Formats: sequence, structure tokens, C-alpha cells
Amino acid sequence: MSTPFYGPSEGRFEGRTAVVTGAGSGIGRATAVRIAAEGGAVACLDVVEEGLKETVESIVSAGGKAEAYRCDVSDEPGVIDTVGRAAAALGRVSVLCNVAGIGAFSHTAEMPLDLWQRILAVNLTGTFLMAKAVLPQMLEAKDGSIVNVASNAGLMGAPWSAAYCASKGGVVLFTKALAVEYAGRGVRVNAVAPGGVDTPLVSNFSVPEGGDPKMLHRIMSRMGFSTPEQIAAAITFIGSDESAYTTGAVLSVDGGLTA
Repeated sequence: MSTPFYGPSEGRFEGRTAVVTGAGSGIGRATAVRIAAEGGAVACLDVVEEGLKETVESIVSAGGKAEAYRCDVSDEPGVIDTVGRAAAALGRVSVLCNVAGIGAFSHTAEMPLDLWQRILAVNLTGTFLMAKAVLPQMLEAKDGSIVNVASNAGLMGAPWSAAYCASKGGVVLFTKALAVEYAGRGVRVNAVAPGGVDTPLVSNFSVPEGGDPKMLHRIMSRMGFSTPEQIAAAITFIGSDESAYTTGAVLSVDGGLTA
């Protein structure tokens, strides 16, 4: 089953600079492309330089403005340096889209500690570090919007996904905590919680040996996978001034999985 997709709204991000993590592919790329199409200057961050180059070339060839920055969101010195360089090149950051994320299925009793730590480092700590880096600029100007990408797995249990669920559940409450802390100070913080999305990350989620495929019904919507562009549409809506009175919200875009 397919659902309609509506294209960019003209000028919604005109005069604004956005930082988008995970911009080398999938939801991050779709978000960066859409913000640029709506007039924003976009700092595209990822650890995969080839993907970043493709994203920026796509934006520039369409008449948009973007710069590529290789950045591991779990590395604080790298995050601070990247945000500083992006602001110097493109202007004060007023929008942050925390899209970068990793995950994999694993029986919890067999999960290596380093895999657990890496998933939390990218998905949760990376979200914190990026927000920490941009908040001073946003608070000084009393103008900022942070959109974190959570997941339906941060709102409900999912099989073989203890680390991923823990990280995305953390993103949900981190979002709400920041929204409360900075309400009334010009900074809004919200989250989008996708279900299954047709991105390269999907290839990491295969049923582990001995796993019961029937358990997949908990994470597979009857509406099928969404496209990255459908999630990007939700991110850009909630990140724009059209959602000026919205903070602390978690918008589920999951084909009814958490209904």
C-alpha cells in the first residue's frame, strides 16, 4: 500500500541555517534536500563522506545551498568543531535535525557490550552532544528548533532490539526534558518517531538465528514501509515555524504501529 507524498513548501526555511546529521543517506538525506528546497542553508553531517558528497551535489545542482562535514556525532570535540565551522560558513544555526542513527537485531543474551555501547553512543549520546553544541547559539538569539528522530521502538517493545529501544526511548525522554527546560526561551524541542522506513539501515535488521519470524508483526505495519521523504516531510513541518506552538511533542509516523 502506498500513501500520498506532498512536496516542499516554498520558502519555509528562507534565511535559516539547519544542521542535519545522518545526511549521507536515507531520512537524513531526504531532510537535508527538503530543507534546502524550502530555502534553508544546510550543513550536512555524516561519517560516510561519499554519501555526503552525493547529498550536497544534489542540493547544489537544484540551486540550493549546502556544505558537507564529516562528523561522528558521538565524538564531542568533533561535534563542537563541526558546529563552529558550519555556523561560520553558513550562518547561525537555528534548526537542528538529529537524524543519525544505527541499530541491529541481536539476542540480548548474546549481544556484545561494544555493540550495545556503540548504539547508545550514536543514537542517544550523539543526540545530546549535537543539542548541547547548538543550544548556546539558539538561546542567545532566542530562536531555535531541534527535531530528534526517535522511533516506534522508543515507544513500545520490539524483539531483538534492547539496545535500539533503550536508545530511542532515551531520545523520547531527552526531547521532553529539553522542551520543558527551555520552554519560553525561544527554543522548541520535538521528536518524530518513524516506524519501518525503506533506508539502508533496514539491511541491519534481519531475524537473528533462532528468532521467531512471527514476532515481526510488532514492528511491521500493514501499510508497509514509509519512504525517507515521508519522514522528512514530518521533520520539516515540526521543525518549521508552522509548528511554533509545539514543543515536547513526539509525532508518530509509523503506519499505525503505536495506535
